[in-house]
Amino acid sequence: MTKEIALIKKLADGKFHSGQELGEILGISRAGVWKKLQKLKQRYGLQLDAVKGRGYRLQESLELLNSEAIEKALTVLGIQQLPPVEVFESIDSTNIWLMQQASLGIKSGAVCLAEQQMAGKGRHGRQWVSPFGRNLYYSMLLRFDLAPAQVAGLSLTSAIAVLRLLRQMNCHQAGLKWPNDVLWQGKKLAGLLLEVSGESSGPSQVVIGVGLNLSLGQYGDEIDQPWADLSQIPDLIPYSRNELAARLTLHLQDVANLYLQQGLAGFTAEWHEYDLYLGKQVVISSANNIHTGIHLGIDETGGIRIETESGIRTFHAGEVSLRGNTLG
Repeated sequence: MTKEIALIKKLADGKFHSGQELGEILGISRAGVWKKLQKLKQRYGLQLDAVKGRGYRLQESLELLNSEAIEKALTVLGIQQLPPVEVFESIDSTNIWLMQQASLGIKSGAVCLAEQQMAGKGRHGRQWVSPFGRNLYYSMLLRFDLAPAQVAGLSLTSAIAVLRLLRQMNCHQAGLKWPNDVLWQGKKLAGLLLEVSGESSGPSQVVIGVGLNLSLGQYGDEIDQPWADLSQIPDLIPYSRNELAARLTLHLQDVANLYLQQGLAGFTAEWHEYDLYLGKQVVISSANNIHTGIHLGIDETGGIRIETESGIRTFHAGEVSLRGNTLG
């Protein structure tokens, strides 16, 4: 553990700690403490208060992720076979790490989380803004005997897992935007990025990456689209970050198991229930083409069906937005 991380863990309670106390914990001088505190601002973007005679504190307390706490929550939720859970303070990307570990034989079901991602990505290579200790940056690895093409529908069902978690938290206004964005009041609350690899006829492996906004605060200014976080949603059941990670794991396992049994067909009705754009006039941008029509829902392959002037067409890639509206 670096001295900076030890310092964050001590300050995470949001209370004042004197320079002398922090220096004794870290084994450095008060001047050394001051330098470390500046690094917390520069590297981790943490905001600090310094008050003469009282010491230093984080402007907002942090609940840091802990693999043991997540595993304990999983046990309470009834999961018998605990997956490997790895937590990093800072990492390039939880998806990248799990993809690397997959090639080394890490167990199916393994979970990776980070307090901060330095190279987190959303769909189409967009940056996923990842301030330290504020949101959930999560990835799960799953292995299948199926061919990669046969597990493509997990992109949609994994979004349903996030919706189930939100409904469990009393968030009933959130919904889905094809293929796997989670919106609240038209603003992006969560996004998913799935990466699939394997032999053409199987087996295959899937890394499911989930970014869930919990409390972006001032860091939301860095996002180039309308966004929402859980702190904005009234009357939520206040799960801790560690319990959120455990419950997300449970829901992802559940949808993966049902997908193996029923395929995407087992989720079509639920997807349409959550689909915020169903029955509305939409625009889908694909490569250099733009198509307009009525959104009819998804088909058995996960493609989006649009009723255009030339007939019903199905698309498997593209950006969807409401026509004449900035909602997506």
